[in-house]
This record gives sequence, C-alpha cells and structure tokens, in this order.
Amino acid sequence: MKTKLLTLLLFFSLVFTLPVAAQSPVLSVTADASAKSGAPGAVVVYTLTLTNTGSAALNLTAPDPDSLNGWPASVTLNSIALNPGASTTAVVSVAIPASAGDGNMDVTTVRFLDGSTEVGRIGLTTTARRPQPTAAGRPLLVLDSYGVSGDQEITPGQQFELRLTLVNRGQDFARNVLITFTGTDFLPVDTGGVRALNEVDPNEKVNVFQSLIANPSLSGQSVATLTVNLSYTNLDGSASFTETLTITINLKKPSVGGPARPTATPTLISRPQLVVTAYQTDVDPLQPGAIFELKMDIRNLGTANARSVTMVLGGGASLNEQGTPVPGGSELSTFAPLGASNVIFLGDVPVGTTISATQKLIVNVTANPGAYPFKLSFIYDDEKGSRQINDQVITLLIYQLPQVEVGFYRDPGIFYTNQMSMLPLQVTNLGRKTAVLGNMRVTSPNADITNNVTLVGSLEPGGYFTLDANLMPFQPGPLNIEVNINYTDDFNQPRTITQTLTVEVMDMPAPEFPTDGFPPEPPPPAEETFWQKVLRFLRGLIGLDSAEPTPAPFNPMPGNEFPPEEMPGQPMPVPVEPLPRPKG
Repeated sequence: MKTKLLTLLLFFSLVFTLPVAAQSPVLSVTADASAKSGAPGAVVVYTLTLTNTGSAALNLTAPDPDSLNGWPASVTLNSIALNPGASTTAVVSVAIPASAGDGNMDVTTVRFLDGSTEVGRIGLTTTARRPQPTAAGRPLLVLDSYGVSGDQEITPGQQFELRLTLVNRGQDFARNVLITFTGTDFLPVDTGGVRALNEVDPNEKVNVFQSLIANPSLSGQSVATLTVNLSYTNLDGSASFTETLTITINLKKPSVGGPARPTATPTLISRPQLVVTAYQTDVDPLQPGAIFELKMDIRNLGTANARSVTMVLGGGASLNEQGTPVPGGSELSTFAPLGASNVIFLGDVPVGTTISATQKLIVNVTANPGAYPFKLSFIYDDEKGSRQINDQVITLLIYQLPQVEVGFYRDPGIFYTNQMSMLPLQVTNLGRKTAVLGNMRVTSPNADITNNVTLVGSLEPGGYFTLDANLMPFQPGPLNIEVNINYTDDFNQPRTITQTLTVEVMDMPAPEFPTDGFPPEPPPPAEETFWQKVLRFLRGLIGLDSAEPTPAPFNPMPGNEFPPEEMPGQPMPVPVEPLPRPKG
C-alpha cells in the first residue's frame, strides 16, 4: 500500500512540474509541379500552395529566391497574414536565359519567413529545352540524280550544262526554293550561281539546269567537286530549312604522246558580277504595316563593266532562248514598293565600283513574324552587248512586338510630400494579338514606391492589367514615374517596354489654429426681470406659451461681432402693454 502511494505521488509531481513544450508554427509548402521546362528566353511560372499547419498565426514574408546558376527569379505573395489552418498561394517566376543550351538546368530555392525565422522552403527545378526539328510533317529536298550535257567527261575551260534532279521526300510542300552553286572548280554562267523554284510538292521530282565553266586550273586532274546549297520553307512559311549537296564531276585528262603541239593558253572569261555587299533599313525592327526605306550597296566584283543595269525587286526575271529578258512573277506579297514600281534603273557600274540604291517599301499587315528572303534580279549588258541576269537574295526580319499602353485606370489626383498614397496603374493591350508580358516594375528617383513589382502574364486584345502601388514623394513639383515591362520577342530575345508617367506633387498643408488662443466661450444666459416673469404669467392665463426664453447659439465670426446693446448676457427691454381697466 505504501509503495502504491509513493508511485502516485511521484506521477502527480512529474505531471505538474514538467513544462509543456510550446508548439512552433509550421508552414506546408507544395507546388503545382516541382520541375518544369521551357524554351530559352521564356519565363516558367510555378504556383505554390502555403498552408499554416501550426497553432499560431504566421506573418509571412518571402525574400528573393536563391538560384543555383544565377537564373533570374521572383516570388509574389497573395497575402501576408496566415491564421492557423488557413491557406494562400504564391507565384514564382523563373526566367530561362536566352543563351541557355538544351538540357541546362537550374534549382531555385524559395524560403518563407515569419519575422526572421524560416518556417518553410521548397526547391524548384527548371530545365531549358530547345525544340528539335523532325522530318515528319516537314519538306525534305534530296538529290535524286545529276548529269552533264554532251560528253560524260568535261575538259577544263569547257562550258557545259549541269542537270540536277531534286525530289521532295518530306510530307509538306517545299516553297521559295533557292539553289546556290558555290566553289572555285566550276564557275556559274548567266544566273550568277542562283536558281529559284516556286514550289515542290511531296514526292515530286523537278529538274534544275545551270550553265557552268570548268576552271582551266583543273588541267591534269581527273575529278572536281561542286557544292550546291538548298534553302526553302514549308507551305505556310513558318519554318525554313537548308541542305548542302556535294557533286563530283569527271574531268577529261589531256592525251599523252603524239607529235608536239603548242600549249593552249586558257582564255580568261570577262564578265560582270553584281553583288549586294550591304543593306539596311531606316526602321528597326520591321513590323506588319511598317513603311521603311531599304538602302542597298551594290558592287561590281566581275572583270568587265556592267552597262544599263536595271534592278527588279522581288526577282522573277528570266531569259528566253534568244537571250532576251522576259518578265516573271515577282514575289511582292510580303514587301511591296511605295512611290515607284519595283523596277529601278541604276545605269552603268564599272569594275570595282560600288553604287547605292534606295526604295521605299511597306510590310503587309497580314505578314507573320519570321525571316523572309527577298529576291533581287539585276539585268545588264556586258561589254559584248549580251544581256545577262544576276539574281541576289537578302533576308529581312519581321517582328510583331506587343503594343501596350501604361496609364491610370482613374484620376490619381494630387500627391503630397511625405504622404503615402495609392498609385492606380493600368496596362492595356492595344494590339490585335495576345501579348505575353513578364515582370512589371515601377520606379521613381524622387519617391519611395512599394508593391511595385508584379507579373503581368497574358493579355488578350483590348485586355488590361491593374496594379495599386504605394507612392510616397519626397519633394513637390512634377514627378516622373518610370514603368518597365519585360518580355521575349518573336526571335526569343529579351526586350523591355519603358514608359514614363507624370503626376503632380504638392507640399503637405500645415494645420491652422486661432491666433489669440482658445476659441471664445459663449456668454452665460441673461437673468430674467420681474416684468418678464409677469408677462409670462399672463400669457399662461390666456393659453399662450409661457416657457422661459432660450438663448440663441453663440457663434461669432470675424467681422460679425455683436453690437454692444445686443451682447449675449445683457438684459433686453421687453415692451409691456398696460392691462385694460374693468368697466364700472
């Protein structure tokens, strides 16, 4: 019995003496996905769910996330105070650098603090993925066969015609096909080494002919090579492709033996060669509907003068069997001339001379963003009077940048120095396509602005996004507020929209007090006279109001002081009529 009593006493002493451990606040952090991927230059967005699983309220803050490889990241909290059992969300934005290679990854660590104590964290893995081209669903031009006219073997210095048979092995149409012949073993004739095809259907075979001259320096060799470059787009022009072909041509060796003969001196071919060495536009970047001026520097790199040179924008010119130029179908659906036709007369271009040509053009409003080849045809006469055509291709880039306007969704009014006020900002999409925007940052050198960074996201045409920033100006006068919005253009390059707003700031007015101290107190009510009391008694006998008179409220204003005879507290004479005498 004694042992049980001692055991009970020891148990109760432990219960009442041991301290109860305080429950520390706990934050549960979960993400919609712990790992995501995106293209270089894109912004990957994570949505976090924060739940207070502890028994105490949390006052959450989130410092800048930590990045393993230094990729830019930001976090936005929807609320700060979080009661026990309550949940809220946070948005984490990770920007993948445009220079990131395929497979590069970064780990972003997001921490949440309650005061200075960390209550939760999460790691997010972002991977850069570049799209890989596939043959399925795209055009694919390959060489089916080739041959030369006449003999199977070519003598150095001989002019011959090369035939290429191309076939489209892909599943899409090949359009805007450009075939370029390069190399030093074989010199192109007439076309400048460039041939063009409008379209090649899937499984279609087309023949391309090009006149060439075997370089006389190939004498003594048995074979020589020719490089053929192919460039083309798919049917809608949204993707471009290039191929490189290497062709081997047999050469005829000189005969050995027999009587001695004089060595033939190779004849140097004298012909002009016009090349576009540089070009630029006065508007950068080019967008649908833009009117710009195209300036080109054209140089004669040949060995003869070019006479009566005419440039045809869009190309399409060709020679018939008699060597006479005939008009063709110029490609001007994307870039059209303004103020003049697409035919420009340049005059004579001597050997080694550079001339400049300018033409005003307009970009079609229906053009999509992308790289567009723009063909040029030069028609000229050589020194022998033979008409020749030289084709050139330049590339113009079309962008479609977001058209947004930053303003106020209501009149902000006048701001006062050292006074915190709300700045009602609004971003409106004025374009005709959806704009995907990144972080929006509001700054000013002469004010303190809080709640000034947020992620805009996707804006439909005519849509808007609002931000209520807090502004505390430091000095009076006009205040410039700079708004920067980051985004990625059509060629995956980072860009920034910068707009400046101006608001009016005034000094905070000082409160006004009376100059002579406290405001005057109302005077005490005047004491009623004997005759006033008699008059009230008689009024009561005949049924009239006999209550004591109530003094009027005292509210003197400057310039409206009471006259001495009407000062409150002074007795006022009341006229009293004598009572009528009784008859008899």
